[in-house]
Amino acid sequence: MPAITGLGFRVLVLLALGRHSGVAMGQENPPALEEITVKATLLQEARTPVSATVFSERSQRQRGAVHLEDVITLAPNVTNSSGASRSRFFQIRGVGERSQFVEPVNPSVGILLDGIDLSGSGGALTLYDLQQAEILRGPQGTLMGANALGGLIALRSQGTDSLIRDISVGVESEGGRRLGARLGGALSPTVHARAAIQRYESDGYGHNEWLRRSDTNAREELTARGTVTWDSTAHTLEAGFYYTRIDNGYDAFSLDNTRTTLSDQPGEDDLTLKAGRLNWYSSLAGLESMLQLSHARTDTLYSYDEDWSYVGIAPGWEYSSFDEYARDRRMSSLEWRLQPPDEGNTQWVIGTYLRDESEDLDRQYTYLSAPFSSRIDTQTGAVFGQVNRVLSEQLSGFAGARLERRDSEYADSTSVKKQFDHTYWTGRLGLTWHYRSERRVYLTLSRGARAGGANASLLASIDALPEQNQGPVSALGVFDEETLLSLELGWQGAWPNQNLRSRFAVFTMDRNDQQAKGSLVIPRSDGSTAFIDYTDNAAAGRHNGLEWELQWQPTDRFGAEITLGLLDAHFDDYVTATGTDLSGRDQPQAPNWQYSVGATWQPFALTSLHLEVTGSDAYFFSDRHDVRAPETHQLNASLSGAWRQWRWNLWGRNLTDEDTFVRGFGTFGNDPRKEYALEPYRQYGEPRMVGLTLSYDFMEALP
Repeated sequence: MPAITGLGFRVLVLLALGRHSGVAMGQENPPALEEITVKATLLQEARTPVSATVFSERSQRQRGAVHLEDVITLAPNVTNSSGASRSRFFQIRGVGERSQFVEPVNPSVGILLDGIDLSGSGGALTLYDLQQAEILRGPQGTLMGANALGGLIALRSQGTDSLIRDISVGVESEGGRRLGARLGGALSPTVHARAAIQRYESDGYGHNEWLRRSDTNAREELTARGTVTWDSTAHTLEAGFYYTRIDNGYDAFSLDNTRTTLSDQPGEDDLTLKAGRLNWYSSLAGLESMLQLSHARTDTLYSYDEDWSYVGIAPGWEYSSFDEYARDRRMSSLEWRLQPPDEGNTQWVIGTYLRDESEDLDRQYTYLSAPFSSRIDTQTGAVFGQVNRVLSEQLSGFAGARLERRDSEYADSTSVKKQFDHTYWTGRLGLTWHYRSERRVYLTLSRGARAGGANASLLASIDALPEQNQGPVSALGVFDEETLLSLELGWQGAWPNQNLRSRFAVFTMDRNDQQAKGSLVIPRSDGSTAFIDYTDNAAAGRHNGLEWELQWQPTDRFGAEITLGLLDAHFDDYVTATGTDLSGRDQPQAPNWQYSVGATWQPFALTSLHLEVTGSDAYFFSDRHDVRAPETHQLNASLSGAWRQWRWNLWGRNLTDEDTFVRGFGTFGNDPRKEYALEPYRQYGEPRMVGLTLSYDFMEALP
């Protein structure tokens, strides 16, 4: 199907903006306020306050979203970084990784898909047939241990309890097209099932001038999900199956800092996810039991043209190299929870968790004499629990903790072998004061941790160093855990008669033994120089901030939402390996402010109009250079409606076509035409995108 541009958005002239507020399409009357509950908690969210942004299916539709990166600007104090075809890493309140190459990465932002741990696989966060996507801000160690220092991203698929039969198609700018189908309902009185599949394709945005192609950043993404549920009087079994195939090109960086590239060997950014889970819900001695067995295999291929150019661009100065990383991650886990029925003044849950994880890496690089390979195996065991207690008519409290043990073994083709074991503890406790039926104030104290690990590249280089340097360098071979202590004061209120709801939180977070990347520059005995990247517990930081969310539905035809995030995240104490003192400097990926303002208006029974503006302050891409992402403001809109069994949605993102950037470098020069002079390089984000999606509901066609 042909691409489309300029799809009549001149009619969208209402100056208003938002997140998942909105009016249902077609003849449905809009709800006063959409009720959304955070479900990625051990016990009821209402009794355990948590700062969270929830993207419902409606908010995804309003953005024409395919991947989580398409809606991420609606979450206050949340950012993302790319360096790939999609955003692979996310940062919450200024905490989170930004890249991965040779070294294994210990996540500080956890990712769950229906309880399956996909941490570190941000490219797999496609949104088709998701009930909701949740971003929980602040340490979530009770849920995920040392994988959730900064927070948690939890995706929840649609359940099997609803009847659905629909298909959808869509076209968009940059050659985009999509086709999806969903089928679900009862197979028998006790068995329900649901299946969904979508294929999305796009030429991507950018043009390779040397190859005369506009598809070197092409996207081909297939998402398939299926769930079967069997209910009996005493037991419920639920099986889920997941397949995601990402076959994307990667050709994003330009020597001229434009969307026009010169690469003669464009890279790839591929991912194949095969995952499954089996959940067993039952009653045990009058208590509710939940057992989940899950397995996930994620194969990724990440490659790029390192010189970003072609042979012949600057004879005598040029070089040509290609770098490729093939990773195979396998994860199997078993989680068991036990809790009493939801009644009385005391709720509690206890549980155990076992995970066996392995990651294999094969690297092909032009300047390696032989391919590099490595493997890391990690076994994790944990016990956890939480208690919620109603202390009086107005006061309640909670306390939760998790104790986790990790045993890891690393080995690679350079004969490096390293075993390291760590024990981590994390937890949350807090008080809530319900001073009115619809309003409350809460105070929480949380402790998070990020796992330690080994510096594989550094360990592999020790024997090649002068003898006097081997001892000090060897001491940096293993780095320890990073910890974070968070104190949060929040307020939540609702005015049902005015259809108004608001949440407000202020927080302060202290990071101790912060893991920071550095480089050693050491002369070898032959006169050459070794540059060695490594991670060390070299920094301490403080993150202070504020988050505010407001939803208002004054009439059945109009609704508005506002979000605001303020953040002051800086290093308290950090001197880099090169001697640069960054104490007092802002942390990377931590803009001082972010906002979204939006509204939805239903002028006619069959039409809904939604507009929003989102913005972000400038921020550093990294702590290793001074390159920044600029301040941005973006306009998004959608016009949706229905006729009989048809649903349609005309949408646009970044309608003012503002330049945005999703990755940046500043520590090297890469242009042989300039004799490799040091200069900044940036990867462009999404340009103006407009699209049209149509869906047909077979259920409404039935008598």
